[in-house]
This record gives sequence, C-alpha cells and structure tokens, in this order.
Amino acid sequence: MLDFRKITAQSALYNFHAHTPYCDGHAPMEDFVKEAIGQRFTHFGFSPHSPLQFESSCNMSRESVLQYFVEVNRLKSLYSNKINLYASMEIDYTDEFGPSNEYFAELPLDYRIGSVHFIPSFVDATQYVDIDGRPEGFIEKMHIYFHDDIEAVIRSFYAQSLKMVEAGGFDIIGHFDKIGFNAEAFKAGITRNEWYDKLVLQLFEAIMDSRYVIEVNTKAWEQRRRFYPDVKFFHLLKKYDCTVLVNSDAHYPDRINSGRMEAMRLLG
Repeated sequence: MLDFRKITAQSALYNFHAHTPYCDGHAPMEDFVKEAIGQRFTHFGFSPHSPLQFESSCNMSRESVLQYFVEVNRLKSLYSNKINLYASMEIDYTDEFGPSNEYFAELPLDYRIGSVHFIPSFVDATQYVDIDGRPEGFIEKMHIYFHDDIEAVIRSFYAQSLKMVEAGGFDIIGHFDKIGFNAEAFKAGITRNEWYDKLVLQLFEAIMDSRYVIEVNTKAWEQRRRFYPDVKFFHLLKKYDCTVLVNSDAHYPDRINSGRMEAMRLLG
C-alpha cells in the first residue's frame, strides 16, 4: 500500500480518484495527466469504476481491464520524470461481489478504493439499483424500486457500507456519506436527524477500527456546495488520528483540483 500519510504531508497537489473513458470519464487518460502536470501535481491516480457481476453503463467491462493497464503503463513510461502515476479502481461493493473478491486481488493495482453505489431493490432483492446518480433520477428510482421509503434506503446504504468495511480488500473508503445528498433532495432535513448521525458515526468507528484511509470527496463542491463526507462530520476526521485524502473524483481533466483547496482549508 502507498504511504498516503507521507504523500499528503509532502504535497497538497495530488488526486487519487479520477475516472477514465473505460468507465464514465469524459476525456482520454493522457489529457488528465497533461492537466495534472500543468497544475504541478506530484501524484495522480486513475480509479475507474470496477467491473461488476451485472451490466452497468458507468462501470468498466472485464474486457476493457487489460486495455486500461496497458494505457496506464504507457503513460507512466512517458511521464514518469514529471509526475507519479498510479493504477487503481473504485470497486463497488454488493453482497455477492466487492473489493475482497479474489478477482481484484489478482490485478496489478497500486491501491483500491471501496465504495457503495448500489443497494438491493425493495421490490426484487436480487436486483441492485444505482442510487448515486442525479437527484431527479434518484427520486424516480425511489418510486419504482424503494416504495418511497427514504429512511430504509439510507439504512440499507449504511448497512451495505458496514459489510464492505468488514469484508475488507481495499485501502481507501470513498465518499462514505454520499447518500446524504440525494436523500436531502428527496426529503429535506432527513440527514439532520439524530439517527442519521448515529449511522455515520457507527460506520466511521468501523473504518477507524480497520484503519482505512478516508476520502474527503470534493466532486460536488463547486455546483452543490457539498463534500462527502459532509462538512458537519469533519470534526470526526480532526478528532481521530486517521489518514485523510482530499480527492476530486474527477470525470473531466479541468476538475482534478475542483473543491480540494476549500476542503483542505476547512480541515485545517
């Protein structure tokens, strides 16, 4: 595993969460590298959404995995004298598949991000539904798949996240309260309940017990003024001796530093 604590102590110009055309990224990987070099970044990691056991338009196919590593290695050979580049994946956890699966253990990844984007449908538990998209799509899915029961969806998300932490197989936990944004879009004020904070705290304590690196995800800051985890939980990051990475979850090259400086300032 990379020494993320050392890297962050030496430089603020890093990003370990960025997507590629092999998943839902919107530019060639080399464009991200050139942008990172132009902004004087010292470390940059690619983390496409991993293959799943079912089809998803946002995730890599297994057939594209080899191409991905070939491209990372090509870029490393071209730019190693200017920037440190890394190959990772943002690995989705479901009950049948996830970061601890031997498939990922056999891949030459420099680090692994564990994230939850899918939870089981309340209509058909064998069907996993993406709850990570735009609010309007999330609200529609609430009607179709979840009986409009937002509290149950939130609890399912955190239960899924706890299972992922217990199963292991990753280094960094990605955007661990991201459900909060779409939940608020469906029912304003829902994340200001005491029970919501208890779910976050329970997950945070499990993360600390396993000593995972925690991501502060800044992707939504410029458009939505939201970090993941939300700024109201930053006191937990400050209180405990945990390693924190501030990542922009970039899908476009010009967003590799989006929101990062603001998050670092608030983290102090």
